[in-house]
Amino acid sequence: MSVHPTAIIDPRAKVPASCKVGPYCVIGADVELGEGCRLVSHVAVEGPAKIGAHNKFLPFCAIGMAPQDVSYKGEPTRLEIGEHNEIREFVTINRGTVKGGGITRVGSHILLMAYAHIGHDSSVADHAMLVNGATLGGHVTIEERAVVGALSAVHQFVRVGAHSYIGGGAMITQDVLPFSMTSAPRETHAYGLNKVGMERRGFSKERIRKIQQAYKILLTSKRNTTQALEKLKSEPDRGEDVDMLIRFIEASERGVIK
Repeated sequence: MSVHPTAIIDPRAKVPASCKVGPYCVIGADVELGEGCRLVSHVAVEGPAKIGAHNKFLPFCAIGMAPQDVSYKGEPTRLEIGEHNEIREFVTINRGTVKGGGITRVGSHILLMAYAHIGHDSSVADHAMLVNGATLGGHVTIEERAVVGALSAVHQFVRVGAHSYIGGGAMITQDVLPFSMTSAPRETHAYGLNKVGMERRGFSKERIRKIQQAYKILLTSKRNTTQALEKLKSEPDRGEDVDMLIRFIEASERGVIK
């Protein structure tokens, strides 16, 4: 194990020999690191936390700290992080709360840019991205390959759908539809599809066409949401992506951004 002499590792932490722990890092009790993790310098990790293999932590990030919730009374809640993530400077990720299920979850192959924050009991799925200063309140769900833009804030209990893109500086208080692009030039609204993102991920033209057609029914027709959902369900060849969109809307508790 490569550990700088200024680093502090609690005897109850599990740190494999393949890990590299740089200057002035602090690893607390009940922290379990996977193989090949690298803590560059000045990284603080507090447990209980289980962190997968090949994660890279840049200086001054604070991982697994107690939730910023006034109801938290020191209960042993957890943080779980997957593999192959890059966690940049000054990122903060809080553990869960008892009332929220007790676990904050971060998936794999995720980029968390500088100053991003993941609040307690949140869940961030694989291949998502939080750009500089993006902030998630407690109990937020970020689905796979979603992007939260710089300086955007996502309200508690909001869901951000798969393959969606939130522009910089947006204040998100309702669920963000899968595949959508959401921005806030004056007020936050969905203004189109994340077509470029879908093309980069290998979506076929036919697959994108079906999603575009579903969005026309949902957003540009004179139907309300209930009527639009009925219309979408009546389409015989709508495809799995549209089915996911329907399920997302039907499960929404805060309403969706249209």
